[in-house]
Amino acid sequence: APGRRGYSGAGAAEFLHRSIVPTMHYQKSLPRLPVPKLEDTITRYLNAQKPLLNDDQFRKTEELAHAFEKGIGRELHEQLVAQDNQNKHTSYITGPWFDMYLKAREPVLLNFNPFMSFKPDPKSEYNDQLIRATNMTVSAIRFMKTFRAGYLEPEVFHLNPEKSDTELFKKIIRFVPSSVSWFGAYMVNAYPLDMSQYFRLFNSTRLPKLDKDELYTDEKAKHLLVLRNGNFYVFDVIDRDGNMLKPSEIQAHLKYILSDNSPAPAFPLGYLTSENRDTWALLRKNLLDNGNEEALQKVDSAMFCLSLDDFPIKDVVHLSHTMLHGDAANRWYDKSFTLIITKDGTAGINFEHSWGDGVAVLRFQNEVFNDSTKTPAISPQSQPASVDSSRAVQKLDFKLNDALKAGITEAKQKFDATVESLSLNMIQFQEGGKELLKQKKVSPDAVAQLAFQMAFLRQYDQTVATYESCSTAAFKHGRTETIRPASVHTKKCSEAFVKGLSKHSTEELQNLIVECSKYHGRLTKEAAMGQGFDRHLFSLRCLALSKGLPLPEFYQDPAYARLNHNIISTSTLVSPAVQLGGFGPVVSDGFGVGYQVQDDWIGCNVSSYPARNGKEYLQCIYKSLEDIFNVLKGKKIGS
Repeated sequence: APGRRGYSGAGAAEFLHRSIVPTMHYQKSLPRLPVPKLEDTITRYLNAQKPLLNDDQFRKTEELAHAFEKGIGRELHEQLVAQDNQNKHTSYITGPWFDMYLKAREPVLLNFNPFMSFKPDPKSEYNDQLIRATNMTVSAIRFMKTFRAGYLEPEVFHLNPEKSDTELFKKIIRFVPSSVSWFGAYMVNAYPLDMSQYFRLFNSTRLPKLDKDELYTDEKAKHLLVLRNGNFYVFDVIDRDGNMLKPSEIQAHLKYILSDNSPAPAFPLGYLTSENRDTWALLRKNLLDNGNEEALQKVDSAMFCLSLDDFPIKDVVHLSHTMLHGDAANRWYDKSFTLIITKDGTAGINFEHSWGDGVAVLRFQNEVFNDSTKTPAISPQSQPASVDSSRAVQKLDFKLNDALKAGITEAKQKFDATVESLSLNMIQFQEGGKELLKQKKVSPDAVAQLAFQMAFLRQYDQTVATYESCSTAAFKHGRTETIRPASVHTKKCSEAFVKGLSKHSTEELQNLIVECSKYHGRLTKEAAMGQGFDRHLFSLRCLALSKGLPLPEFYQDPAYARLNHNIISTSTLVSPAVQLGGFGPVVSDGFGVGYQVQDDWIGCNVSSYPARNGKEYLQCIYKSLEDIFNVLKGKKIGS
C-alpha cells in the first residue's frame, strides 16, 4: 500500500517497507559475546585434536595444552577478560578479527571473497539484462534508503514466530526502551541479531595499504559504479534532496552503458584488485601520484559496484566461475559487494569479507530478490526516460605510466594462472533432504558434515582439520565461531561405513549416525552461543603478540598449526533467493565446500586446486550420502 512504502513525487517507492520497530531498536541491549572459561576451551580444543592425532602426538599436545592452561594461558586469559570488561560497547573478537582480515596480504580474490547467486526471476521475460539490472539496482537503493531511515525491519531469529513475528508484538516492543528491548524479545523466544555491519554494505571499499588495509565508507556519495567490458562508468542515483532517481532514468543510463561500443581498455585496472595486498598498495600509491585521485575516489565511494557481463551463462559450473572470480577486468574485488548481471539476466553477488559476514549480505539479497521480483520498478514494456545519458553518465579515465601498465600486465598473468588452476564442481543429491532426516530424528547439517568426513576418508584414507562457519550475530558485534565437524564420533562412523561394513548391522550403523548427530548438534549450539574454542585461542594468541611476549609453546605445537590448516572448509546457507553459493579453498591442498540441505535434496559446490581432486571428492560425498540415507531407511548396504 502506498502509505506503507512512502512514494516520492515520481511515483516509485523510495522504501522497501516501514517497520514500526526501528531498525536499530535492539542494538543497545544485545547481550555481549561471552569469553569462554579457559578450562572449557582447552577441553574443546583437545576434543577437536583427538581424531586428527595418533596416541603419541595427542599425549604431547595434551601436555602442552594443560601447561598453557595453568601457566601463560591463564595470565593471558585474565588479561583478555579484564580488557573485555573495559570495552563493553563491543566484543572481544572484533579487534583481532578485523586485524586478521585487514592484515592478510594474500589477494582477496578466491582467498576471502565468496559469492552467492540469485535464483532467476520467476517471470522469465524479466530476466533480460537491462530490466533485471534496473530492477535490482532500484531495489538495492530502496534497501539502502530503508536502512538509513531506520525503517528496515530489525533482523530477528524467531524460535516461535506465531508469538513473536506478529503485529501485536511489534506494537508493544517498540515502546520498550532500547536499553532493555532485547529482554522483551527474549521473553517470547525471539533473538534479535547484531546489525552493526550493515552500514558497510554501501559506499564502502577496502583500501590496500602496506601491512594493513583500511575500510573506507563515504555515506555522502550519491553515485553508482558500473563496470562493462573493462570500462568504468558512474552516474548519480540519488538527487540533491536525497530522493532516488526515477527508475526509467536509471534504465536509460544503464541502456546507454550497455550500448556504448568503446573498446575494452588495453590495461584494465580491475586486475589490480586481484593482487597481493602490498603489491596493490604500492601500485595504488602510484595511481594516486599519477593524477588519478578523483577517478579512484569515485570508485571507492560509489554506493556499490554493478558489473554487467557481455555473455550468457552456460551451466552451473560456468555460473560458479563467473560469480566467484569472472574476468577481473570487469570486477572491483575491493568493493563491499559487487552485483553481477550477465547477458541473460543471471545475477549474483561477490563480496569482500573483512567488513562483514554472510548474515548481512544474505538479508540484503533476500530483500532485493523479493522487492525486484514482487514489486519490480520497471516491466518489459517500460520505456527508458528520454534524458541525455551522455551528460549524466561519466566514463572514468585513468592515466597510466609504464610502471602501472607493467603492474597490470603482471597482475593479469597471475590472475590467469590462478584461475586456470582452480576447479569448481558440483552435485545435487536427489534421494532425500531435510524432511526425511528430521523424520528419522537426525540433524540435516550433521548428516551433510558426516558425508564430507566419510568421503575424505574414502578418497584419502585420513581424517583432517575441518572448518564449519557459525554466526555469532546473536551477540553485540559478534562475527563467527568455528564448529569442528571432525570428531571421534564422525571418525568412528566413517570407518565403519568405509572399512568395516561387514562387521556392523544396519541398526549399529544407525546408532553411529545418531551419535554423530547428537554431538554435532551440541557443537553447533555451543558455537552459536559463543562457546567454541577457536576465537578464544585466537584472541589469546593476538594478545600475547600485541604485548610483545614470545609466542607461547602451545601455539608452536605442529598439531596446533595442523588444526588451523583447514583442508575441508565448509559453509552453508539456505535462502529462497539464493540458487547457490561458493568460495575458494582456504589452503592450496584443501577443498572449499559450499552446501545447502533443502527439503528433498542436498546440493554441494566444491572448489579445489591441483593438489586435490574435487570431482572425485564429490563422487565420494554422493556415495556417502547414498549410504547414510539407505541405512537410515533401514536398508542393508554393500561396500
